[in-house]
Amino acid sequence: MPLNDRQIKAAKPSNTGKKVKLFDGNSLYLEITPAGGKIFRMRYRMNGKDKDFTIGKYPAVSLVEARQATENARRMIAQGQDPTKAKQEAKAAQQAALLNTFEHLAKQWHEDNLPRWKEHHAERIMRYLKNDVFPVIGEIPVNEIKVTHIKTLLDSVMARGVTDTADKIRGWIGAIFDYSAMLEISENNPARLLKNHIPNLPTKHKPALPREELPEFYRRLILANNIERQNKIAIMLIMLVFVRNNELRGGQWQEVDFKNKRWIIPAERMKHEKMKPKPALCVPLSDWAIELLQELHTLTGHSRFMFPSRTNVNRHISENTLGKIINEKLGYKGKATPHGFRAVASSLLYENNFNGGAIETQLAHVEEDKTKDSYAYMAEYMPQRIEFMQWYSDYLRERYNQALQMIQKDKAD
Repeated sequence: MPLNDRQIKAAKPSNTGKKVKLFDGNSLYLEITPAGGKIFRMRYRMNGKDKDFTIGKYPAVSLVEARQATENARRMIAQGQDPTKAKQEAKAAQQAALLNTFEHLAKQWHEDNLPRWKEHHAERIMRYLKNDVFPVIGEIPVNEIKVTHIKTLLDSVMARGVTDTADKIRGWIGAIFDYSAMLEISENNPARLLKNHIPNLPTKHKPALPREELPEFYRRLILANNIERQNKIAIMLIMLVFVRNNELRGGQWQEVDFKNKRWIIPAERMKHEKMKPKPALCVPLSDWAIELLQELHTLTGHSRFMFPSRTNVNRHISENTLGKIINEKLGYKGKATPHGFRAVASSLLYENNFNGGAIETQLAHVEEDKTKDSYAYMAEYMPQRIEFMQWYSDYLRERYNQALQMIQKDKAD
């Protein structure tokens, strides 16, 4: 006699501790465990062996659903398919799909890259993935992600007016798909097809301080009591040696050769996210640069970094430190930037007829073939570079002395 819901709800486990079976017909039965659990199973024969196919637990699986599952299983058996094996394979495929979701692979890619990334860079990538990427494609298996999925995601980021961020996100998604291909999980990289979807950003030229304003700039810097001496020296040095901001703030004492008056910035620190690899750079140090570095060493020589963070001597100052000082504490927002001092130096050196090749070499504007021979590149035009680095230092020191005279005059008045 077929089962009904009332019978199933009223069914109790056996007092003997054995399983109880209540049969519905067509090989479907309800198994009641000693603990009181109720499970629908189907008895069938496959390849000469009796087997039990587990359909599911009651009441999560209703009696009607169990009967339908039994019919489906009987059709599979008639076609020579084992329903138990098919269910196991489907479960394995489901588990594999969970492991191959974009979020799972992205986190695996991120973890594998942690040793070669700086902490703040790794944190920034994961922050953008969690905020902008995972909510859209995180739960989708990588093989099922289409170009339209990524295009929609990038469009929503660009709608916030941060096109550069959208481009970074596209690059990270592409790197994750390449990682997936390396693991032989996927073959296509839909992010690569969207390379031209994000419009090119217009080149933004960094504001460069007009040279006639240099004395006033120095005057403000000298008088600023709210700027630590370490950071004042950082600004004076970036003006003197006109390296890039990341090259200066990441400077390490082991790179400075006081005896030979030079600073060797290694090739691994000359790299930048959007730049091709560059060779090491030799920075000839003027007399004034040496004086400033010697003073700085008394302040920060306890750290391996020339410009350590205030909160952690094992980390250097952030990429925004000098820019914020120039903008907010010195009042030059929109008028001067750390990078802009490179343009000040370049234009002045060209105007005074110094060798163009030497200037470009010192600015680390490297031709692609120059990266092949780092040592030869470091020594290229060295006499001319030593000459104009001292000349430029003297030029700036004269403006610095003018600032001191301005301060003395103000005091006298």
